[in-house]
Amino acid sequence: MAGEAQDDCLFCKIVAGTIPATIVRETETTVAFRDINPQAPTHVLVIPKAHHKDAAALAAAAPELAADVLRETQAVADGEKLDSYRIVFNTGTGAGQTVWHAHAHVLGGRGLDWPPG
Repeated sequence: MAGEAQDDCLFCKIVAGTIPATIVRETETTVAFRDINPQAPTHVLVIPKAHHKDAAALAAAAPELAADVLRETQAVADGEKLDSYRIVFNTGTGAGQTVWHAHAHVLGGRGLDWPPG
């Protein structure tokens, strides 16, 4: 069910503190942590604490929480002193989503070509 922690979800386990992560920021509704397989010098994931399977589900069920996640991407970028950065939400297998908990990637610290992928 949307919003409830899922026993088999890696990111729910990070929120619960049962799997360690390098936490960058935490608010009442979000957690930001360093990606274990960084694709740029700065690669931080921002997730809602509540479980939503992807960005589309998050936006549909909890738009205020989606806004919290987006605000936190800016706070991460500010904290990392990024003057330019990319925010990526992979939604669905074809887009490269591998963890089924909504999350934003904050990427920066190097030039980011366009188009990606």
